Amino acid sequence: MTYAKSAWLPPAGTLATYRGRSRNSMRNVRVVAEASAGRMVVEAIGRQGQPVRLTVKQGNLLPMQPDLFD
Repeated sequence: MTYAKSAWLPPAGTLATYRGRSRNSMRNVRVVAEASAGRMVVEAIGRQGQPVRLTVKQGNLLPMQPDLFD
């Protein structure tokens, strides 16, 4: 499975969409910091409603799509 290369480097505090392992797995996250080796530290809402921090590949982050109120 190949994805298009992303040249988008979101700064800390930016809202983004994380494309997970499966094609249907998309979640909104907030970028916390840039880590090493092309990875980013993001924060999302976990299964129990608590914020969790994840380290994800930069290529799996996409800009947020236009919203109804934008």
